[in-house]
Amino acid sequence: MKKCLAFARREAVLTAAAALALLSAVLVPPDAQYASYIDYNTLLLLFGLMAVMAGFQQQGAFAALGGRLLRYTATTRRLSLALVLLPFFLSMLVTNDVALITFVPFAVAVLRMAGQERLLGRVVVLQTLAANLGSMLTPVGNPQNLYLFACSGMGLGAFVGLMLPYVAASGALVALLALTVPSAPVQSMRVNARLGSARALACCTAGFALCLLCVADVCAPAVAAALIAAFLLAFDRPLLKRVDYGLLATFAAFFVFVGNMGRLPALRSLIESLLAGREMIWAVLLSQVISNVPCALLLSGFTARWEALIVGCNLGGLGTLIASMASLISFKMVAQTQPQQRRAYLMRFTALNLLALGLLLALAFALGQG
Repeated sequence: MKKCLAFARREAVLTAAAALALLSAVLVPPDAQYASYIDYNTLLLLFGLMAVMAGFQQQGAFAALGGRLLRYTATTRRLSLALVLLPFFLSMLVTNDVALITFVPFAVAVLRMAGQERLLGRVVVLQTLAANLGSMLTPVGNPQNLYLFACSGMGLGAFVGLMLPYVAASGALVALLALTVPSAPVQSMRVNARLGSARALACCTAGFALCLLCVADVCAPAVAAALIAAFLLAFDRPLLKRVDYGLLATFAAFFVFVGNMGRLPALRSLIESLLAGREMIWAVLLSQVISNVPCALLLSGFTARWEALIVGCNLGGLGTLIASMASLISFKMVAQTQPQQRRAYLMRFTALNLLALGLLLALAFALGQG
């Protein structure tokens, strides 16, 4: 029982998704249609991306990139700007959670070396905001984008074009916020980040290229996932353990729940009538309570207005701490390293997230997407 409770606390979203799937199975008993609920392509591509990103992390690629950029940071202001822009741009390619898992500990170590621990809470809040905002640009930036991109049938150019105004405005905002950090000289720093072997990095790059070909609809996700899995089974089995299988199971459980809800005519009609023309606003509001990945999975079963849903689920990652599950990564790290800053961190996080959300919602309405 203790192990079950510990698992439920550790995987709260998965537990909730599984409970909803089981509850819906009472209303719609399992049958042959259950197999059609699952978007296997999304799950396979997500597996491939997570494995590849774990490989890059293991080889120290991101930390090495950050270490090189720090050579040009002679002041606290430049240092903060570099630490914030790293996750902003990298999250477009490596997902927001990977960017934060990589660069929040990196920021903690660098600020300690520079004797600037007082800036830790401020910088990590901006890193979290930057990762969630930068990841909006591409289908591979976060899990809900990957799923909604596949559902919508949009081209890559159309998707990037849809989100580009929001990301451009976001980039200006996070840069401006980073530049408000008081400027003081810092000693020159050299971060010893070991870069892995050229062969291993080349293999990771090849795997990432395969995933991008899937996004461009050139390669089948099943082929890419099979090749990546076969390679890891042959040469690096421990890396397979670093894939977030809980996230894959969460997706599968929500697919079952949404599929079953769609087979209840009265409920389906009610949800569709509530959503009609208000997809973006509902996505933003619902994300504040259940986070934007489950929100995307839930609402996608009841609307075909994909652009509004994509914008809403991306903007919905701003706001509360649980609006984007990636935000919890940063909070946990700050709570572990500086527990006395938790309250101040939450207050600053909420204030800046609401500011960004308000500005981007205003932009959405100005663009006619509200």
